[in-house]
Amino acid sequence: MAKKQYAVIGMGRFGSSIAKALTDMGFEVLAIDSNEHRIQEVVNTVTHAVSADSTDEDALRALGIRNFDVVVVAIGQDIQSSILTTLILKDLGVKTLIVKAQNELHGKVVSKIGADKVVFPERDMGLRVAHHLVSPNILDYIEISDDYSIIEIKAPGPMIGQSLKQLDIRAKYKCNVMAIKKSTAMNIAPYADDLIEKDDILVIVGKNSDLTNLEIAYSEG
Repeated sequence: MAKKQYAVIGMGRFGSSIAKALTDMGFEVLAIDSNEHRIQEVVNTVTHAVSADSTDEDALRALGIRNFDVVVVAIGQDIQSSILTTLILKDLGVKTLIVKAQNELHGKVVSKIGADKVVFPERDMGLRVAHHLVSPNILDYIEISDDYSIIEIKAPGPMIGQSLKQLDIRAKYKCNVMAIKKSTAMNIAPYADDLIEKDDILVIVGKNSDLTNLEIAYSEG
């Protein structure tokens, strides 16, 4: 099966980091930016790099943009260009369209005109940093809806040596332990009698307010 092909439009910090990461994973990546200097900065780290105006429908058509499996619009501050680019890509029949949004209103607009997924890197990074500050044990924080999230937490001292039944996280914090990452394997849907060991990482899902209570309770662990 052929590997997916990605196009990333906008070679700012966010776009160039996505393009590089996808290339490092072995995918074909086309980097597009209207700024020739930015293209020169990434030309050796992606499969193809082209200087083009993404608000020019003919230019995008000439690049065969509709043949790419996923197109990421990572345009920085220019919200108007981001919206126009999204509109053109949708009209050209791009299969999957992911758009970086500056704020909630920008996100709503690109969603309405056809973005399959909207990402808020600045907001999401802010959330991650805030959760790291609350609890140093928090390794990752993923928002899955407005009300619910998943956290990865390194087992704090008070948890070690106890079973999930003893910890009783579901009853105390209304959160569910989905998995336990061990150094040797991933324990999916662990049993109540499974013990928490040193260096285990717990993957927990719950309501944001409940997760915050759990984080605070173990923040000194």
